[in-house]
Amino acid sequence: TETRKAIKMASSSVAAGIGRYGKLWGRGHETFPKNLRRILSVKGTGATKYLQGLVTSDLLSDPESPQKEAIPSSSSTSSPSSTSSPSEGEDVSTVKFNKHVRSTCFLDQRGRILTDAILWQVTPEEGGDEYLLDVPGDCADSLLEHLKKFKLRRTKGVEIEDKSDDMSIHCVYGTLNADGSPPGYLAAMDPRHPSLGMRVLSLGGTSTSSTHEQRNETFSQLMSKFFPASDGTYNVIRKLAGVAEGQEINSKTALECNQELLNAVSFHKGCYLGQELTARTQFTGVIRKRIMPVMLVDTKTEVPRPWVLANMIQDLGVENLQTDDLFGTGIGVDIEGGVPPPLPKMSAPGAGGIVAMLQGTMLPQSKENTDDEKDESKQFLSADNEEEIKKIQIESDQLVEEVSNYAIPGANIVDKKDGKTIGKVISAPASGTTIVLAQMRLDRVGLLKGDKWNKTNRVWVGDGTKDLRFLPFIPLWWPEIDTANGKRKKED
Repeated sequence: TETRKAIKMASSSVAAGIGRYGKLWGRGHETFPKNLRRILSVKGTGATKYLQGLVTSDLLSDPESPQKEAIPSSSSTSSPSSTSSPSEGEDVSTVKFNKHVRSTCFLDQRGRILTDAILWQVTPEEGGDEYLLDVPGDCADSLLEHLKKFKLRRTKGVEIEDKSDDMSIHCVYGTLNADGSPPGYLAAMDPRHPSLGMRVLSLGGTSTSSTHEQRNETFSQLMSKFFPASDGTYNVIRKLAGVAEGQEINSKTALECNQELLNAVSFHKGCYLGQELTARTQFTGVIRKRIMPVMLVDTKTEVPRPWVLANMIQDLGVENLQTDDLFGTGIGVDIEGGVPPPLPKMSAPGAGGIVAMLQGTMLPQSKENTDDEKDESKQFLSADNEEEIKKIQIESDQLVEEVSNYAIPGANIVDKKDGKTIGKVISAPASGTTIVLAQMRLDRVGLLKGDKWNKTNRVWVGDGTKDLRFLPFIPLWWPEIDTANGKRKKED
């Protein structure tokens, strides 16, 4: 059938595509329950004009494609798994993004975020415009109230409706192909970054898709042969990828939440609600804090190589790095291949791989190891026998449980050396890891002139009394940050 053909086509594109969007997560799919994602509808002849005055993106222009990772020199040294070249047999066709699907934000009168959203522009049978708003469930009610409030004041001929009971939102991982969606479905790569998966809307309208449970079951039957069920994967991927949403960014400014880096903010459109603060920050201000992923580890844990290199870059400066062995560490950097970032830059699977190695859950068995694999494993684990690995796993499980208890939203990250708060947790750790999303002071991670990040740091998190080490990293979709102002660095 056409449905099966479309799914098989998507499953054939399972690796990084041309443009260096990074290695993808393994194949899988999930359907979001209504408490996680909701669908609101804005339609009518005045829908575009109405929303244009409320969203940060420009509905009158095509959305930009996500940030691509620059292709480094073949001799450059980069963090393990931070990017992935397509290997033999992988599909490297250009990633296609749907110009009718975009990321955006809704702001309040102060210029603070109400919520982020993914906007799907569709054409209803009765004509006019319709936008389906894929929004976080924890902000859907407040957004619905916000939309109705400004409809009364501003625009007639616009209908606003919650369609969460009639439609469902799904996500598919491990593909870069969103073409050929079957009847009853809309599909597009996530407009923020393809590592977040392919977004799918099931439109309902049939007797077998009248309830959320039926739509979930039908979609699962379509996908399971090629993309097995993997509930909860989306939240893990987005946290490892450094993408915050919903209540995590509520009441914060768009730029400190990286929304301009996710192409959710236009600085060229006309006026919209909350524009003044956003524009003033972009054109005259300094961004001193940004949300980024942070790995928390025990101070006894050997610091992984990517952060050892980052420490050297920040401590010595790029101009002092040499291509030969640096102070006997075995690490050399070819700066001709491009200036290394001041922190490790990696994909969600790359971060997940490092976590697995630190936890002792991804160490190949010694008999099957190649010499290269043994060397790579020893960079992260000193264990050389099963008993030591088991001990590492037990200690890791204990740390994951401890961190989950006190690294809760709102918990401060305090630097022990001076007692200053250097960040705030905005999202609980990704499941099974100690990686949190935190709003960090850029000067304390080496991304703004001032202090530097150091690999021997010690911090307290929230109410915890245990010394931890924080290892921040840069998501693949970030451009180079100007250390003078915390913004996207302008190209020469």
